[in-house]
Amino acid sequence: MKARSPELLRSLTDSVKDLLPIVGVIAFFQVLVLGQPIPNLLELLWGTLLVVLGLTLFVQGLKLGLFPIGENMAWDFAAKGSLLWLLLFAFALGFGTTIAEPALIAVAEEAAEVAARGGMIAGDEVARESYAEGLRFTVALSVGLAIVIGVLRILRGWPIQYLIIIGYIGVVLMTALAPKEIIGIAYDSGGVTTSTITVPLVTALGVGLASSIEGRNPMVDGFGLIAFASLTPMIFVMGYGMTIGGDEALPPIATPEASDSWLAVISHYAGSFWNWALGIRESVCIIEDQVPLCDTIDDVAPIIAILVGFQVLVLRHSIPNLPRVALGFLLVLLGLAFFLGGLEQALFPLGKLMAEQLTAPDFLGLSGEEASIGEHWREFVWVYLFAFTIGFSTTIAEPSLIAVAIKANQVSAGAIHPWGLRIAVAIGVAVGIALGAYRIVTGTPLHYYIITGYVVVLFQTWFAPRTIIALAYDSGGVTTSTVTVPLVTALGLGLSSNLPGRNPLLDGFGLIAFASLFPIMTVIAYAQLSEFFSRRTSEEESQSLGE
Repeated sequence: MKARSPELLRSLTDSVKDLLPIVGVIAFFQVLVLGQPIPNLLELLWGTLLVVLGLTLFVQGLKLGLFPIGENMAWDFAAKGSLLWLLLFAFALGFGTTIAEPALIAVAEEAAEVAARGGMIAGDEVARESYAEGLRFTVALSVGLAIVIGVLRILRGWPIQYLIIIGYIGVVLMTALAPKEIIGIAYDSGGVTTSTITVPLVTALGVGLASSIEGRNPMVDGFGLIAFASLTPMIFVMGYGMTIGGDEALPPIATPEASDSWLAVISHYAGSFWNWALGIRESVCIIEDQVPLCDTIDDVAPIIAILVGFQVLVLRHSIPNLPRVALGFLLVLLGLAFFLGGLEQALFPLGKLMAEQLTAPDFLGLSGEEASIGEHWREFVWVYLFAFTIGFSTTIAEPSLIAVAIKANQVSAGAIHPWGLRIAVAIGVAVGIALGAYRIVTGTPLHYYIITGYVVVLFQTWFAPRTIIALAYDSGGVTTSTVTVPLVTALGLGLSSNLPGRNPLLDGFGLIAFASLFPIMTVIAYAQLSEFFSRRTSEEESQSLGE
């Protein structure tokens, strides 16, 4: 225990540093821009303490449990030599963890509400629930297939950029065909698919698989699974929007007696089992006040079930270092519970309140009928600045990004510094969200920006070092998770609801897509600049030695 004390203290100090930008942004805008005192200061301090403690426990749990078991299972599957079981495990991991992802559930429910208000579906509760459930299953199916494609890429050694280019072409084609009401939801769905638990586990699986196969490079081949999990949902959700049509309500899930389809039968009984499990969960978690432990268990339980099931029943191995792995999962569980509890107690309510205040007609000067957006550009500067700073500060504290940065540092033998990668990603998110807010204000179609961004990314990819490409694509998928999604969603819907001529269904969604796209650009640029300065330093040293 004494040996771990310095590491624990260092992790605690890092957690404080991670949270300081968020606290600074909130204090600056609340006091200096909005001119209001910080409400519920004691709750804010208590929430901050919970977040710091949660981040510390989460990082320790990653190193003890999630990273080792992910890499060990990759080695075991490689030794077993069964492609079918490996692909089934990949699909189960992607589907099972995504269907219970809290961020996806929140986006699906919000999308159903907005779709009902916009007339895209009927306004009754059955239609909304059916729409949200269909959206979740569509995204989960796409993520399962994405992990399968990513595993096949590692096994076959396919260059990731070619598959990504094909995927982007698919997104562009689907954008041209899909109903315009679904495009923003589809782009955002790609940014909320990878949970805080899934990201480190999938990253460890990819790196472990690449390390276990002769001729594979963990940096080149090990990363990239998260990139596919962020790309395929956009295509599938737009396809989902095309199948449900215009303003017709979605039918309820068919019972076995009403349909001869085996898929309908499976869906019915799977739904019944899911409802039964939720009933048990609600009976156990009657009171959950300060720490959302049961919500965290919902996120972790499918992953544990998949890992234990495949490890014991398929690989027929006992879990190595079981006490250590169990302690790691416990620390991750408690860390996330404390982290989410602190966010929900203090930072989320205050951040959402600030987003609503900054986008309110009174603050923007748009409360009068004669007021126009162009006359009040100064007020919108504060909105853009808030979007930039809140995007940067929340990304720095994203647990998923911290996990990927730690693993990238390990795999690259220290060549990629965790803070360098995190800052590069955070700058990309900040620029993306600020540009996304500008798009909402100006009313420009979303796909113009996204397609242009894809073109830039593909151009960068052509000249980027091969060792950074997969990691850069993964960076776009880990930026919008536990911390960022609620605040960014509140900002987008607040702007689109309060600005004249804006439609929340068409304009409110899309900020998450910006936050997922632009980090790819900044990480590739970071790698190119690092390579340039490293080469320049080597040339100067060679010249000095020659003299």
